[in-house]
Amino acid sequence: MAAYPQMDEVFRALADPSRRLLLDSLNERNGQTLRALCSRLDMARQSVSKHLAVLEAANLVTTVRRGREKLHYLNAAPINEIASRWITRYEQRRVLALADLKRALEDSPMDKPTFVYTTYIRTTPERLWQALTDPAFTARYWGITFETDWQPGSTMTWVQAGVTIADPQQVILESEPYRRLSYTWHSFTPEFADAIDLNDEARDRIAAEPRSKVTFEIEPLGDRVKLTVLHDTADPDSLVTSMVSSGWPRVLSDLKTLLETGETLPPSSEPSVPVKLGLVRG
Repeated sequence: MAAYPQMDEVFRALADPSRRLLLDSLNERNGQTLRALCSRLDMARQSVSKHLAVLEAANLVTTVRRGREKLHYLNAAPINEIASRWITRYEQRRVLALADLKRALEDSPMDKPTFVYTTYIRTTPERLWQALTDPAFTARYWGITFETDWQPGSTMTWVQAGVTIADPQQVILESEPYRRLSYTWHSFTPEFADAIDLNDEARDRIAAEPRSKVTFEIEPLGDRVKLTVLHDTADPDSLVTSMVSSGWPRVLSDLKTLLETGETLPPSSEPSVPVKLGLVRG
């Protein structure tokens, strides 16, 4: 399994009970500042800083700058790799530990992303950009294709689950090739809701929620690329937040596998995200 950092670092980081407490705190309320973590855990600032440095080195914590604040997020990628290698391998139910990052954010909407996920892929920024934008790639690991010129302000049409989703509010927000890409999330049209068998209650709730957006940040690191995905939703307790938080780990695992091996992961035996969240018609 190609992983970065090495799994030894992950296991060493998890071995310390104080660091596990920090991860538990971030799992309970993600996107915390250093001060917030110190107050919640009654730990000295210097101790928390040292533990966070170890967790960041192991890729278990990733940080995002918002103004003067440095926000800390639990990163599920190494946990997913452990699950794939050790749990699935022995035919136990695949556990995406810490992946469903429920948010209980107290700040104003959109002040910080509700979902952050960082992974390291053995590829180039150019190849990763192609994988994020080229329909030949996105169809393989995501089951989605996009129709757009990838210019800021341009609309984008999504084709997913056999449904074409067009809406003037589906637009490219930022497009800096090989470095940064951001766009608004698709509309949950009645046709799409029917295609994934969403029940009427779930469809109505999602329709009432503000539109979210996703941002991909690409950073070259030697023979690898650091990919950070930030998904912003106005309401951390929304259904869309739950769906993307459960869905992104699998999508990004498939992306990483495709770029590093030329193949995608075998079909998951787990129920789909809407099924797991109880959103499908009974």
